Parts: sequence; C-alpha cells; structure tokens
Amino acid sequence: MAVVGLLSHPGRPRALELEERTVAWLERLGHRTRRLTAAGAAADGSRPDAGGLDLLVSLGGDGTMLRTVGLAAPAGVPVLGVNLGHLGYLTAAEPDGLEHGLERFLAGDYSIDSRMTLEVSRHRPDGGHGEHWLALNDAVLQRPGGGHTIRVAVAVNGRKFVSFAADALIVATPTGSTAYNLSARGPIVSPRARVQVLTPVAPHGLFDRSLVVDAGERLEVTPEAGRAADLVIDGVPAGAVLDGDAVGITAGKDAHLVTFEDRDFAEILTHKFALGET
Repeated sequence: MAVVGLLSHPGRPRALELEERTVAWLERLGHRTRRLTAAGAAADGSRPDAGGLDLLVSLGGDGTMLRTVGLAAPAGVPVLGVNLGHLGYLTAAEPDGLEHGLERFLAGDYSIDSRMTLEVSRHRPDGGHGEHWLALNDAVLQRPGGGHTIRVAVAVNGRKFVSFAADALIVATPTGSTAYNLSARGPIVSPRARVQVLTPVAPHGLFDRSLVVDAGERLEVTPEAGRAADLVIDGVPAGAVLDGDAVGITAGKDAHLVTFEDRDFAEILTHKFALGET
C-alpha cells in the first residue's frame, strides 16, 4: 500500500473539501495518508515532513505547487499537482480527474518530469550556521520596501564576476524563466536546459543584460557596503540580506513532477502566450 501526502491551499475551501474526500477515498482502498496542510500553516513556522511518502499531492494553484515542491524535492518525493488556481502552469490534473490520476499513479502508469531547482543559502559574516532554501522558480534580491536600489556583487566559483545596481536581481531556473524573469525581459529557457539565469530589474548602469551560467556554477551574491536587500524565494520573503552577508546559489536536488502526457515546451508556450493568434 502507498503512503500519500496531501498539501492544500489553506485559504481555498474547495481545496480543503477535495483533500477531505481524497483522504477518505484513499483510506477506503487501504492506503495510508498524511495531511500536511495544517502543519504547513502552523503559526510557529515549522515545516511539514515529506520523508517516507510515495507521493505528495498539491491542491491549489502554482503558488501551492511551488511550496509543495520545496518540501518534496529534498526528500526525493514525486509531486502530483492539482489545479485549483487560475493558470495551473505546473499542475498535471484537474480536480475532477484527481481520483483517476491517483489510480494511474498507483498502477505505475505515469511519467516523471524532472525540473532543476536552486539551492539557496544565506551566511552571516560571524560565520554562524547558514540558512538554506530550495527554489523551483527563482531567488530574488530586491530593494527593501520604499528603499534605495540594491548594489550587489556577483562571484562565480569564488571569482568576482560582475556588479549590478538595480531594483532587484533575479536568479531563475529554466522553469522560472517564464515567471518574474520574463516580466523583467529575461530570456525564456527550455525546462530541459540546466542553467541559471541572472536578470537585473530596472538596472542602473551600462551593463543591463541577463547572464546565463551553467547549473553547476556556484554563485555568491553580496550586497555592497551599506546596501541591504530583501531575499525572496519563490515569491515568499526569506528575510534581509545585510552588509557582510553572502547568498550562495547553485543547482539543488531535482523536483520530480508527475505527468500523464508529454508536456511539450513549445505547445505550452503557444497556449500560455496565445502565440500565433491573429
């Protein structure tokens, strides 16, 4: 029997109702379930544990999917996304098709779409223990609310590479290249590529282009003296990056997304952006 976890958007009654029905259905079939939604909404900020699951089901939109992947990828757990949002760019099933999708997964009739992630860490100048995150879309250093532009230096594999003065600096995965990176006029990248895309937002300087580096390169981003920045991981604030701090970024463990059909990149873009329509 399988062990299936479920994580729902806590603010969507439809998602919570679907979670309730799905848990009852799975348990009638003899499977074990683990509901991560309540733990994920804990006021103390504790993170749910995805270890030991055979599958983690995401019930919500792409934001819920990003959060679910952040829990599942470090444990190597595949994720089945169910679209209860507006776009559902990363999800593989609609609510009415969830039971059928689970039947196919349990029967082994599915494929895995592996997506590169970013492993992001923040280290303080006192040498204390660093903090770590996983991002499926992007890590962003942005100016504090109402504050000045950020000024950050980027090193690649320990060697200083370039400095940016901008409203923000996005480091995106190929998956995230069609999110904030695209809004900032960064390049669209196939999810099969393994690269990191650095795109400045509203840059102030002669060098204002995106940079593309290999997934295996280790980036280190540090604010210049007196220029703090806010760190945001997949749209979720992660705190301030202060003078003397360093943010390290490199490829993390792949996310494993369950899919039931070939997700052709060109077809998805054509549909998402209405390409070719007159």
